[in-house]
Amino acid sequence: MATVLDEWRVLPRLAFLAMILMAYRVTDWYMFDLDIAGRTVEASGFVSVVIGALTGSFAIWLGKEK
Repeated sequence: MATVLDEWRVLPRLAFLAMILMAYRVTDWYMFDLDIAGRTVEASGFVSVVIGALTGSFAIWLGKEK
């Protein structure tokens, strides 16, 4: 069972899926749940950090593919 999980790379795929869902939810929250007055510098910075983490994990993902 462990070799199947390693060969199919299930855990990295689940982690990347979690990153995609998190980035989607944060972007959705920022664009639709906050009114214009609620969009602060802190909220913008939070969205930038989350999207930057998604970009970095995607770059690592592509670097690991053969």
